Amino acid sequence: MPELPEVETVRRGLAPVMEDRKILRFEVNRPDLRFPFPDRFVQRVEGATIVRIGRRAKFLITQLSSDEALIMHLGMSGRFTITGNHATAKRDPGTNPKHDHVVFHMAGGVQVTYNDPRRFGFMELWPMAQIDAYPRIKDLGPEPLSNRFSAAYLDEAFAGKATPIKSALLDQSIIAGLGNIYVCEALYRARISPRRKAASVVGVRNARLAPMINDVIAEAIAAGGSSISDFASASGELGYFQKTFSVYDREGQPCETCGAAIKRLVQSGRSSFYCGNCQR
Repeated sequence: MPELPEVETVRRGLAPVMEDRKILRFEVNRPDLRFPFPDRFVQRVEGATIVRIGRRAKFLITQLSSDEALIMHLGMSGRFTITGNHATAKRDPGTNPKHDHVVFHMAGGVQVTYNDPRRFGFMELWPMAQIDAYPRIKDLGPEPLSNRFSAAYLDEAFAGKATPIKSALLDQSIIAGLGNIYVCEALYRARISPRRKAASVVGVRNARLAPMINDVIAEAIAAGGSSISDFASASGELGYFQKTFSVYDREGQPCETCGAAIKRLVQSGRSSFYCGNCQR
């Protein structure tokens, strides 16, 4: 599933061709994705101007001139492609047009197509003035790189928690937007074992962990995210942060610090990759 850096990369790709432009035609080719589309979906979106495309965690929040927010989630395999006038992207030959579920026909001749083979993504409408009450984001924790996120915040969040630190970091109510890839990489940089209980990280370890989380996320955004499955930006470009992975998906390969073989274990149904020698 695309994580915070991938969704931010998509947002940055869509903003220049969609913000301050009118949706001349809104094409919806099926009744649902993961969830049914909103009532009168086409009528409520078509003709509106996109004021701004924002992001909260893994959600794209598109402010419409109608005072509604079009909230979009990429799910496992969702992808936006920009084509038409002034678009530099060409359609990825690996995407099947039968999975083109939603198409934005924008003023200026640009088309933005949402393609999603697995249909785990979704689009919903919500009053923009009440966006903080939107059920899927109202209980999210602070994001990395935000003013609310710090080692002191992690100390408070992890106090008394017996769950493994890896699971705690994936809890979106604690930190919003983190996913499996970047948690594995941040824990490696902070030299913290994914097996360690969250409460035991309070103090000096969190002082190492918080800046490492920020560094990993910032570097991944700069790299355009990680393309390890079918992720590509809205311009069609692949992310390249995966070329710098230290531990993720490197089971059996040597640790770049000590040379020991990278290990893998399953925690809450997710693979954790780590160095048993460096991470304690």
